[in-house]
Amino acid sequence: MADSSFDIVSKVNRAELDNAMNQAAREIDTRYDFKNTGTKIEMSGEKILIESETEERAKAALDVLKEKIVKRQVSLKHLDPAEPMLSGKQYKIFCAIKEGISQENAKKVAKILKDSGPKSIKTQIQGDELRVSSKSKDDLQEAITIVKNASLDFAVQFTNYR
Repeated sequence: MADSSFDIVSKVNRAELDNAMNQAAREIDTRYDFKNTGTKIEMSGEKILIESETEERAKAALDVLKEKIVKRQVSLKHLDPAEPMLSGKQYKIFCAIKEGISQENAKKVAKILKDSGPKSIKTQIQGDELRVSSKSKDDLQEAITIVKNASLDFAVQFTNYR
């Protein structure tokens, strides 16, 4: 019998992120406390840019964005906001979008599974994802539970379960 396996990945659902961005931008356009503050949210490449005339409004816009992201069930661990910085007359917050599992984080997850997981589990790092395989599907279910309960500083999803 062939081994069963699944992949541990860290990917952002772009459609849901775009929906959250659009909802946040719409709310900022209509909310009274954001009127005449020049506050806007936009996507620029792999970063989200938040601009406002005051630092407080920029931080409030970031909170609105975070709230919308959570409602769309995208993990906040994918978002890496920088400190607000003054650029001309505008405060800007750049939020990097984190995707993929680094080699160091993949090794950390593999070590967690090796230490506390079933003995039949094998892990293999493949680029920015981690493949976990075993002969027993029950062991794989246990491995998923272990990874879900681990306090990791990045978001994980489980794909290609077979």
